[in-house]
Amino acid sequence: MKSILPTPTKKNLAFYLEDIENPIGKTINLILLFLILLSSAIFVAETYPIPEQIFLKLELIDDAILVCFAIEYLLRFWCAEKKIKFVFSFFSIIDLLAILPIFPGFLELSFIRLIRWFRILRLIRFLKLKIYIFQISTADGVIFARILFTLFTIIFIFSGLIYQVEHRVNPESFKTFLDAVYFSVVTMTTVGFGDVIPISEKGRLLTVLMILTGISLIPSQLGDLIKQLIKTANKQEKVCSDCGFYYHDIDAKFCKICGTELPFS
Repeated sequence: MKSILPTPTKKNLAFYLEDIENPIGKTINLILLFLILLSSAIFVAETYPIPEQIFLKLELIDDAILVCFAIEYLLRFWCAEKKIKFVFSFFSIIDLLAILPIFPGFLELSFIRLIRWFRILRLIRFLKLKIYIFQISTADGVIFARILFTLFTIIFIFSGLIYQVEHRVNPESFKTFLDAVYFSVVTMTTVGFGDVIPISEKGRLLTVLMILTGISLIPSQLGDLIKQLIKTANKQEKVCSDCGFYYHDIDAKFCKICGTELPFS
C-alpha cells in the first residue's frame, strides 16, 4: 500500500517555508518579506511621474517578483498534505490574490491594478517574523505591534485602491499615492479637513469600507492592549528561589509554576 505521508523533501521544504528560527527558514522568509516590500514600493513609485525607461524597468522587476510569488505558491501547494484545505485557507487565498496578475488574459487590466494593492496583505504571514526580528517578547508589545500593523495595512491598501479609482476622474486631488495616504489618514482619524475628497461612487464606497474596517478591527485590538496593560500593572517581579520564574501577581505568596513560597516584598 502506497504511503500518503509526505516525503522527507516535502517535509523539509514545508518546514523551511514556515519556520523562522532556523537559519535557512529565516533567510527564505526574509527574502520573501523583502520582495513583498519591494513590490509595494514599486506600486507606490509608479503613481509618480517617472521616465518611461525607469517605468519599464520597474515593471520588469515586478514581473520577476510575481514569478517568485507564483513559484512559492506552487511549492506550498505541493507540500500541503490536504490540497483542498490549503487552497481555501486564509493565507492561501491571500497568496492567490497576489499572483492573479500573472493571468492577464482572464482579467481586465483595471481589475489587475486593483488586485495588486492587496499584495501587502501577504505581510500578515510574516508578522511573527517581524516580531521575532525586533525581539518583541512582551504580550503588550506584541499587541501594540499588531495594532500598528493593522493601521498600516488598512491605510496602505485603501489608499492604493482609492488612488486607483480616483486618479483618472479626480487627478487634481489625487495626483500621487501620497495624496491618497493623506486622505486616508485624515479620514481614519476623523479630522476630515475636506480639502481632498473622492468624487466617484467607487471612491466613496471605498472610503466607507475603509472606515468600517478600521472601526471593526482597531477598537477590539485596543481593548486587548488595555486589558494586557492592566494585567501587567497588577504584577511585579518576585523571583522564585526554586525555578527562577519572576512574573507573579502582587499578592502572590507561592510560585505559580512550582508552588515554592515566594519572598515577601
